[in-house]
Amino acid sequence: MDNHPLDNPVWSSLSESHQAFSIELEGVKFYQPDIAPFGGFIDIENTANGLAQYAEFSDEFFILGERPNCAYPAVFNSELVCEQMVIDRRINIQGSDQIVQIGREDSTALFDLVNMVQPGYFKQRTSVLGNYYGIYKEGILVAVTGERMNMNAYTEVSAVVTDPEHTGKGYAKILVSHVVDKILSEGKIPFLHVAESNELAIILYKKLGFVTRRKISLWRYKKLVD
Repeated sequence: MDNHPLDNPVWSSLSESHQAFSIELEGVKFYQPDIAPFGGFIDIENTANGLAQYAEFSDEFFILGERPNCAYPAVFNSELVCEQMVIDRRINIQGSDQIVQIGREDSTALFDLVNMVQPGYFKQRTSVLGNYYGIYKEGILVAVTGERMNMNAYTEVSAVVTDPEHTGKGYAKILVSHVVDKILSEGKIPFLHVAESNELAIILYKKLGFVTRRKISLWRYKKLVD
């Protein structure tokens, strides 16, 4: 594998800024299952046992990068090809006065909103990985964006979600811009992953200044239930 940290982002995060959230099983590093269902590895020849062990903790999980070997009870389910995008300049979009940092008291609302729009990726404790920001209307959280994978030099922009009843109002653009500017102010490079089939999101990110660095696959595995 390439030594660039973004070519193996889960492994890089769990080896750097997110070491405290790591479980290493037979050479595969995973986030703790109640934090994030993601894993990464270096040696593709020695992945099957690690995936099998993690399947005992998580009924569904994802490997980002190369497709690993797996063994019972972990079984391959599907592949999602993503664009990995980066940005190296501030955006400074108007509207940041609407943004509120989401605190622990609203962790349930954050969890519910993200899983309503993007089910399966956001766990009960995912919000411990970074800061999350939202826009509220009449006291209800209607849009969010935050930080997930975190390395020494890179931070992932993630959970870009808007309640379907509130789309088309520019909330995603405002929130992504805010998170990008915050990450850059810390001396790090923001990056994100978006399904290559999500053309509208890719158009938005390109307008904001993101560029595609590479294609990368998200491999979904499930626990085989007898």
